[in-house]
Amino acid sequence: MKLSAYNFTRRSVSAAIGLALGLGLIGGLTGAVLAADYKPEYKISTVIGQPFPWGESAVKWADLVRERSNGRINMKMYPGAQLVAGDQTKEFTAIRQGIIDMAVGSTINWSPQVPELNLFSLPFLMPDHKSIDALTQGPVGKKLFEVIASKDVVPVAWGENGFRELSNSKHPVRTPDDMKGLKIRVVGSPLFLDTFTALGANPTQMSWADAQPAFATKAVDGQENPVSIFVAAKLPNVGQNNLTLWGYMADPLIFVVNKRVWENFSPEDQKIVREAAVEAGKFGIDMGRKGISGSDMSVIESIKAGGVNVVTLSDAERQKFVAATREVHNKWKPRIGADLVDLAEKSIKGK
Repeated sequence: MKLSAYNFTRRSVSAAIGLALGLGLIGGLTGAVLAADYKPEYKISTVIGQPFPWGESAVKWADLVRERSNGRINMKMYPGAQLVAGDQTKEFTAIRQGIIDMAVGSTINWSPQVPELNLFSLPFLMPDHKSIDALTQGPVGKKLFEVIASKDVVPVAWGENGFRELSNSKHPVRTPDDMKGLKIRVVGSPLFLDTFTALGANPTQMSWADAQPAFATKAVDGQENPVSIFVAAKLPNVGQNNLTLWGYMADPLIFVVNKRVWENFSPEDQKIVREAAVEAGKFGIDMGRKGISGSDMSVIESIKAGGVNVVTLSDAERQKFVAATREVHNKWKPRIGADLVDLAEKSIKGK
């Protein structure tokens, strides 16, 4: 829709509502008039679909909005970054352009367009889930939402893809020396390349579709992903029998709406969309952490029972990895924003 036509339509809607108010007919008319100006379907982009927590939270968002808006707003998830031909790094740009209406997106994938989001990829910044919450639910999260909002994208809630853990087919990894020479599949981020190079590994960028056959043939030794993906993708079946729980970085997700789409919603529906996103985000976070943290370690125990050698780093062992990647931290801090990194470290210490 061209901007002039869009503005005319909004003026028409406002006039219709004003007339209805004057005639005392507003009772059921407001929703009907606004719904007439809405799209029949709003597309939600995700990289991962069901049954992963990422996809489940997007579906939850759509279901809640549909129910609470009485069908005025119909949202549908399109997984696999299919709205951008599978190139997840182009997702944020497509949202800005209006090609995508909504998204539940990865801070990793959006970091090329929003450099501040590299904060979450700084190696060993967040030692536990409370640290993630201290960032996303505190002043750091507010600051990052302000940055995103300045780019014609409206952020409405946080979700989570989880800590990215390390697996490989060679041997258990407990020290940086154990990383030397391992060929590790990583996502296409310069920060990931720097981190694994600093640890003595051989980081290799490739698509997930290419990675799994490479594990099976031993062309690639290992990978880093949340435990939920390790389990759902059945990685032990392709030789990934060593898993290190090192929590070297986490991947928060962000629920967003294209700015023009957002402004076309009534204040009532904006409230519905935002509150549903917050609820869906919490649902996905709880789902992703279940069985891998706190008193419930059932997922980890199940992985061990399947024959996988699971290493959980002690604080002292983790500090060796922190020291080995400190130069990476120092290199990227000014690129991300020194003030933002300082605020993040302060927030984590005060959690």
